Amino acid sequence: MHKYFDINESGYSIRCKLYCADVHKISKAVIFGHGFGGHKDNKAAEKFAAKLISKHKEFGIITFNWPCHGDDARKNLHLSECDTYLTLVLGYVSREFHAEEIYGYGTSFGGYLFLKYIAEHGKNPFRRLALRCPAITIYDSMINRIMSADDYDKILKGKPVLVGFDRKIRIEKPFLDELQAADVTKNDYIDYADDLLIIHGTKDEVIPFEKSAEFADQNVIEFVPMVNGDHRFTDPKIMDLAIHKIIEFFES
Repeated sequence: MHKYFDINESGYSIRCKLYCADVHKISKAVIFGHGFGGHKDNKAAEKFAAKLISKHKEFGIITFNWPCHGDDARKNLHLSECDTYLTLVLGYVSREFHAEEIYGYGTSFGGYLFLKYIAEHGKNPFRRLALRCPAITIYDSMINRIMSADDYDKILKGKPVLVGFDRKIRIEKPFLDELQAADVTKNDYIDYADDLLIIHGTKDEVIPFEKSAEFADQNVIEFVPMVNGDHRFTDPKIMDLAIHKIIEFFES
């Protein structure tokens, strides 16, 4: 089953979605962070939830919209508000679902934001954190792979542009400056490595596979390459294998 709910706190309204077998029997929770331009009705999250709940009825999986994503009401994207959203979701899940353990599954931009949260707060709030194709080089990828040369030229001239996949996100130069300043590859995650897993496709067209492998090696993080996997794991067999690896990691 699934149900929608909102977290209304501190002047924010965060649109969320819960997957579970029985809301009254949730003792563990997974917070899913979608990628740039995605939303809470993420098909990858839905597939993951179905697989996990079929094996573990005690789990609830919570997806939510990052600021400016999906049907979120905010208009201007800021990394500080992404951090606030994650903080509020973590607090709500712990408080309202009484989850004994909270796990994390972040994909692309969501994975980047989870890593950023750990570095800036000096703690890993997750029992285990799985990262699928985390956008560790998001600034470089944004200006060289995601947006066009014309869009980047407009931004340098102080004009906003619309960038994204399922929903176009309004991007301005201050946001790019925030991404450039918040470079997660410069942080040390060795203290958290035992509870982190990175899965990355060898043919990722957005975030270079080699950069992700290097980041994992430098931080002694378990790294699982997915041969021929693209950024979104559009091959169902590759996605199924990734889900299997993540569930195994959560079970360990």
